[in-house]
Order: sequence, then structure tokens, then C-alpha cells
Amino acid sequence: MLIHVNQEDRQFHLTNGKVSYIFHVMKNGQLGHLYYGKALRQREDFSHLQAYDVPTGATTHVYGDDPAFGLETLRQEYPAYGNSDFREPAISVSKTTANHVPNFTYESYQLHDGKPNLDGLPATYTKENHEASTLQIILKDEFLQAELILNYTIFRDKPVITRSASLINKGSEELVIERLMGASLDLPDKDFVFTHLAGAWSRERHVKERRLETGIQSIFSLRGASSHHHNPFLALKRPEATEHAGEVYGFNFIYSSNFLMQVEVDHYDTARLTVGIHPFGFKWNLKQQASFQTPEVVMVYSNQGLNGMSQAFHALYREHLMQEQWKQAVRPILINNWEATYFDFNEEKLVNIAKSASELGIELFVLDDGWFGKRNDDTSSLGDWHVDLAKLPNGLESLAEKIAATGMKFGLWFEPEMISPNSELFSEHPDWAVGIPGQPYTLGRNQLVLDFSRQEIVDYLYEKMAGIIRKTNLAYIKWDMNRNMTEAFSPKLAVHQQGEFFHRYILGVYDLYDRLTREFPHVLFESCAGGGGRFDPGMLYYAPQAWTSDDTDAIERLKIQYGTSFAYPLYSMGSHVSAVPNHQTLRSTPLQTRANAAYFGTFGYELDPVKLTEEERADIKEQVAFYKEHRALIRDGHFYRLMSPFANNETAWMVVSQDQSEALIGWYKVLATPNPKKQQTLRLSGLDETKAYKVAGSERMYFGDELMNVGLTLPTEFNGVNGGSAERGGDFQSQVYYLKQLEK
Repeated sequence: MLIHVNQEDRQFHLTNGKVSYIFHVMKNGQLGHLYYGKALRQREDFSHLQAYDVPTGATTHVYGDDPAFGLETLRQEYPAYGNSDFREPAISVSKTTANHVPNFTYESYQLHDGKPNLDGLPATYTKENHEASTLQIILKDEFLQAELILNYTIFRDKPVITRSASLINKGSEELVIERLMGASLDLPDKDFVFTHLAGAWSRERHVKERRLETGIQSIFSLRGASSHHHNPFLALKRPEATEHAGEVYGFNFIYSSNFLMQVEVDHYDTARLTVGIHPFGFKWNLKQQASFQTPEVVMVYSNQGLNGMSQAFHALYREHLMQEQWKQAVRPILINNWEATYFDFNEEKLVNIAKSASELGIELFVLDDGWFGKRNDDTSSLGDWHVDLAKLPNGLESLAEKIAATGMKFGLWFEPEMISPNSELFSEHPDWAVGIPGQPYTLGRNQLVLDFSRQEIVDYLYEKMAGIIRKTNLAYIKWDMNRNMTEAFSPKLAVHQQGEFFHRYILGVYDLYDRLTREFPHVLFESCAGGGGRFDPGMLYYAPQAWTSDDTDAIERLKIQYGTSFAYPLYSMGSHVSAVPNHQTLRSTPLQTRANAAYFGTFGYELDPVKLTEEERADIKEQVAFYKEHRALIRDGHFYRLMSPFANNETAWMVVSQDQSEALIGWYKVLATPNPKKQQTLRLSGLDETKAYKVAGSERMYFGDELMNVGLTLPTEFNGVNGGSAERGGDFQSQVYYLKQLEK
């Protein structure tokens, strides 16, 4: 049993031996929070966990005869503002004809085996009912004549609870939702480090940390996408917590548009976390008998540090978020023509790239931007999804056949959400672009955004993309989105509905993804938004991998991939070897280091294989063979971060198979240092301390306890005098080790 209900005292305990979440119905009928953390044994009564001993001299209280019962000082499950709680609320809703302080009180509960789907939204799921249990709490507001349903799902074998909320208008008047968060959590203290992933284009998801302090600390996006700048991920870790020890609470929002994740620390040093759709610019008109469903919040508890939190996210997303057909599928090693040709290509050039890549063992050829309309630069043709016969006079079908003849699969780049002012589509349908009629447009990358809140536009894109998939037998689509939203207005929505635009837009994106992935389940979708501008679990539901960043520099990717791993599995990260000097940084790094960084993701290449030397081709052939040998381990194994690029000149990480029989280790040193110590070792994690492991390519053997407590011996480094005996040196060093458990 995963959910225990004390009906007499109206208490609810979700637990699976790894985590406990406990709340109850308070005497005013609202929900009070009791505990969230390490698993507790079930007992009949948890009411003693509710404290009423906070000083009340300066607080308000609900009951005249009980000055200790003030919502300002009580921990709650889904708080409202205006009835003695002055902190920011989870809900704000009213009638169009009257103001009201929301007062949702307990009505009933329901238990479900497994996990119900969220209509129209990506969310975690179960294949079998025994994998999770779901508790639904039904609350009612008599004045509003509205029903609020809080959904809690606990997974059987993971320290994971998911939450969401839905509001149903049961009355005869329209309601206006101004705020409806996916989850709210009141914590007993502020003794946490606020850890999140921030950045910008080409330096996404860098790890940032700061202590909680009185006031509000938040991350958010108002860009119409989850953004390069703040990922919808947040961890609250105890100050003493490390990568592998200590308490951490992790939160991820399964949503790809405007979001808010904030922590408010009050005057009693308690902390309130809220996660949901950003309320700025949001206003939803809820008609009679209609409902509004929030996106889902994933909550992970770890008492094994940040790495324990990450492993829980990785396992959950591999097993319960990525679509079923991609959970165990081998992802093809691809080559993308973008950095090889940009817009300058023809059929002969593309086929030659494909032939050369096929000889190296690469499995998928991807034709990037420039194949449609009259697209010779980024100023035209988005929306004109027909082949440019000036470049490809024989059409896409002919190119697809010739790619297939090389033994490779064929993939295409699309940017379906965008429209160029210089395009046939815009000349025919200027009103399809997002913008305020009569006011100037703001361009981004010389393009506008299509109004995906309109069903006819989504239908149009579906027909265009589905037709090309059918004609060319596509195996892969890179779905890009290269600008954020401005002048967020839809002419098809009434003025009082414009607050619905951002959410309706992303629902249209999800609808197109859903229709295409259902009809063409064999097509591998890779999401992209100017690189990593929409790398979030909402996208991961439809596209099991994402282009991690437009920055393909191996040294920059150490930070980007390290930060991304806080919430997202390796096999979701598009990671490629690119040409040098790198096109984003102009840095030249060894081919080996470029591959050693890219192995820890979905491997591929961004270069022209026709221009490679014979030595480079031989090296790449070996890299491709190496990745094919180990990609199942990278897909399924447990990931451990060992050394942080944000704290060191060195970075290290590793993947260990679930049975601990094999491991792949990556070690990287950015800049050479003079006179390093004579012997360097790298401490590993996750191995069986009683087993012996052999290092591939050498005769060295170690026991697991040695590797985790003493470390793996690194090659001798040049120190200024030992040039003849040094095994490594210089800037941008790297090593990848494969360990295999010995039979005896």
C-alpha cells in the first residue's frame, strides 16, 4: 500500500519506503501540510506533527476562541490569499461579477491505481497500474460554486511524488483564474541552498547556488518558452549536502512555456515553494462546467545528495516520461550538415557527405536549415514547407532515396512554429503571425511566430509535415524554435481572453507533437530552440532527445552537459563532435577530447567528413565503433558526477551499469598546470566494492573499494622535465576509461 488514509482524522500519508508525504484536513476544512522527507513508518495518527506554538501577538487568526490558529503561521497544502495568510498564494480565482476570497474546503478523496493522464498536457505516466498510486483530494468553494482537485501520485520504487491541480466551474457564472499553481509546499525552515540552472544562448544550464534568505527568490520565464535563461528546475539542498550525501529536494515543471518557481521566506524563517504557470499576463476565463488543468510538478527527495536526486529524475524520465517506443531503442549516430555547408548545398554535395559518413559507420544523415522555399539565408521562407528546386531539382524524395542507398537513414530540420515576413505563407496569411494589429512587429532572427493558439494553423502544419514524412520515409525530425515571443496577441481571441494566449499557444505545440508522434511513432524527434532554449520535461515527453546547446565546443559542453544532468538523463542530450576551430568559440580542441565529451549523450557529428584527413577518418571510425559498443550502458546506466567544472580545472563523471558489472568514466582537464603532483588519481562511485574490475586496454586491475576510496590512477602528466616519460600534457586533455568486472 502506497497511500494510507485515516478517514476519522482525515489524514493522508503517501509513502513507499523511500519518501513520505503527509498532510491532513485542518479544523477550518482547508488542507494543512505535516511532513515531506525521508520515509516514516505508518502510524494511525500524525496530528502531533502540526505545531501551533508560533507567537501570535502580531498575527491574525481564523477563530476568536483560538488565537493560535492563524493561517499566517500554519503550513498549508494549497494556500489562498486574504484569509489571514499574507504570503503569496497557490490560487487566485473569482467570479466576473463579484470579488471573493477563495475558500476551498475539503469535500472528499479518491484513490486510483496507476496514474490518470492529464488532458492535452505532457506528464509522467504508468504502463501498469502497480507502478504508482494516485490520490485525488476534492475541495469545494460554495460561493464560487467551483471544485478544486489536487492530484498526488507516488511511484512505487522511486523517491518521487508528482502533483498537479485542476479547477472545475460547477456554477452558472464564468470564473476568472488569475493564478493556479501546479504545487505549493510549505517547509518548516529556510536552511537550504537554492540551486538552479541558468545561462543564455550557447551557455545554457550553468549551476548556480545561493542561500535562502528572508524575502522571495525566484526563477522564471516570460518568453513563451522555458528559455535558455532559467530551466524549470530547482533544488533545495541542505548546506552540508554534497553530490553523494545529505538531503536534497528537487523540483521540475513539466511545461514548456512561461513558468514561475519561487521560494518565499517569511518573518518566522519558514519557506514556501510555489511552482506553476507564471501568473504575470495570465488570466483564464473558465466557462460553466469547464475545467482547467495545471501542468505537472515532479518532486524528488534524496538523502544521498544531489547525485541521488539526479538519478531519481533520470530513472523517472527514462521509464515514465519518454514515449514507450524510445525507452529501450538504440538512438542512431547522426551527422548533421549544418556546420559543413550552412545554406550552401546541392544534392551532390549532400550525397557525398552521406556516402563519406556511411563509410565511417554513421547511421543517420540530417539535412538542416535551407532545403525549403527560397531559403538562402535566415531572412526568408519559413512557413513555405516545399522543397527548393533550385538546390534540389530532383526533390526531397530523390535525395531521400540516395541517402537510403548509402545505408543511412534520412532526417530533416523543421521550424514549424515560425513564419518569415518574406514568405509565400505570410503574403497569403499575414494574420497568422502573432502580433497586435496595427502595431509594429518585433523580429527575432528575421522571423515572426505563427499563432499556434489557432487550430487551423496547427492543422496546416500537421498536413505539411505529415506529407513530407510520408513521401520521404523520414526517420528523424529536428524541431527548432529560434526566437521568443513578443507582442503576444492573437486576433482570434477576444480582448478579455488575451491572458489565455501563452497557454493556448503551447497547447497547440503539444497538439501538433502529439498528432505527429502518434501517427509516425518510428520518427525520432529531437527538440531544439536555438539550442537549449526549450530543454524541459514537457518537450522530453514527445521528443526523447533535445539539442543541448548550439555551442558544440567540447570545453563549453563540459559545463552545459554537467548542469543539464542535474535533472535530465544522458540519453536525452544531443551531443556532437564538431569541426575546429569551433564555430561558436573559435577554440581548437583535439578530436579525441571532442569525442570524449560527446560520448556522454546521444552521439553524432557536425562537420564535413569529405574534408577529413585519413588519420581523422580512422579516428572517427574508432569513435563510432566505441560508442556503438557502449551506448546501451550510456542509455540505461546510473550517472555519477565526480568533479565539477564550476569548481575545478578538471571535470569528471561516469556511468555504471545497473548490475555494477561495467562502467564508463570521462575525465577532462581544461588547462595545463606547471609542475603537477607526481601521481594523480580519480575517485569513482557506484561500483561494487567487493568486485575486481579491469581497465580496458591495459593490464591494470582494481577492486571496487580501491577505486572508490583511493582512486583510478591517471596517466603521468608532463611536468617540465619528464618529456620522455610523460603520458599526457597540454591544454584540453581528456581520458575515457571502460571498466569491466572480472569473472573471478
